[in-house]
Amino acid sequence: MSSLMATPLQEIKTQLASLELEMQQVPLRYADVLKKIHPDNLPSAINLLKYLVLRKTDIQHLQYELHRNGLSSLASCESHTHRQIQVTLERLGVEFPEEDACTLAFGCKKIENSSRRLFGDKLAEWPSSVMVTMDPSFLDEPGFVEQLLKNGMGVARINCAHDDIPSWDKMVEEIRIASERTGIPCKIHVDLAGPKIRTVLLKQGRKEGRVPIFQGCKIWLSEEAEGFGKSEIVISPNEPGVIQYLNVGDRVFFDDGLILAKVEKKQRDAVQLIIERISSKKPVLKAGKGINFPDSILEISSLTSFDRECLPWVVFNADTVGFSFVREAADLAELRTAMKNLSDTIPHIILKIETNEAVVNLPDLLLEGMVEPVFGVMIARGDLAVEIGFERLVEIQEEISWLCEAAHAPVIWATQVLESLRKYGIASRAEITDAGRAAMAECIMINKGGHILEVLTALRDIAKRSRALRVKNRLTFRPLKIAENFLSQFEKE
Repeated sequence: MSSLMATPLQEIKTQLASLELEMQQVPLRYADVLKKIHPDNLPSAINLLKYLVLRKTDIQHLQYELHRNGLSSLASCESHTHRQIQVTLERLGVEFPEEDACTLAFGCKKIENSSRRLFGDKLAEWPSSVMVTMDPSFLDEPGFVEQLLKNGMGVARINCAHDDIPSWDKMVEEIRIASERTGIPCKIHVDLAGPKIRTVLLKQGRKEGRVPIFQGCKIWLSEEAEGFGKSEIVISPNEPGVIQYLNVGDRVFFDDGLILAKVEKKQRDAVQLIIERISSKKPVLKAGKGINFPDSILEISSLTSFDRECLPWVVFNADTVGFSFVREAADLAELRTAMKNLSDTIPHIILKIETNEAVVNLPDLLLEGMVEPVFGVMIARGDLAVEIGFERLVEIQEEISWLCEAAHAPVIWATQVLESLRKYGIASRAEITDAGRAAMAECIMINKGGHILEVLTALRDIAKRSRALRVKNRLTFRPLKIAENFLSQFEKE
């Protein structure tokens, strides 16, 4: 007899009723969590918690039976979880004296309103908002920023990791002039630099800014050059205090994951690494390249001293501020407090999810974001891919999207969107597919480049076609580890 034999409708009803009862208990059970939530976000916070309850267990067989019997399989219930279960039970003859107010229409409207406050009104021919990374070279070409606006840019991004305040001032001035001339409004988004750790060559290669390496060679991580020979490769992370958190066996990635090393030996003030893989075109390690420590828990502040120096300018100029390398809810509270010490009116915060810790702590981060009326999330896939492993990126970016939809939080899809087209004037087939997925987000971020106008033209066409064809796939809900981890802390109490 087939293991997929029909489950009686009564059994389906029983399982759904059990889930529905657990949903009813959420506001009371998590009352302490909900106390801090802004009143405007209370339905969204409750919906997020209900979605986490749904995703903590394996309901794949139940979903199959629901689908087989012509009922909703709960596969697209992120924005209205409890109400979707109620509607399905109603089809089985169950009546509810009080319907859950968080409906599909409510969730969609909440995301739409929050997106408008964060990114402004979308242009008529665009299904998503578009954020373009600014570059000082844009100002050298008269009228170029106006062309960006006319071709779809609704948010201009300034990255504090590059350039300086005088350059940022010029960008802001040009954006505002271009917006006034065209009559097209433009929001200004500013990314804090955050603790982006980069290579500093202390010995070999210091003058040249690069050093040759090979598979199997050994290098040192140290904050000091003393005690090492001239021929040794010694690299200092530009962020102090990192080395003490590394342990033997920990992986260390350089240059966006192109170079992999592992900690082989640890001393008091230094660690020795062995190079295990080199995937870059040339076997060299350059100064200023990023370093990632996916296996190490670095107890360094997400809000750096440089970020604090930038905050007065950011608070005065930005509509939204991107919190780079945020890891936990306390980081977000720290940034909010720092900005409120400068002004009663602060930019809306965008959580940049680019570390494994941020992924694990995403429910807490979303709930902390709901302390303010509006916030958003950027899926920063560059560092995120290195941190979690490239092979997990597809899975994790979808999980982030689901949780954000459950929280009614707008999402910015970022990093390498139409990268080859932006750099070389032609897109790869894989990038076209990726751009189609990007169009499902409320905002798409594209980086600066020599073919930026071509990117905007192509992206508009891809986005329109993708949205027009969009029908959510029927998903099955295996247990979501993020949900299980978050809810387990309450079960221990």
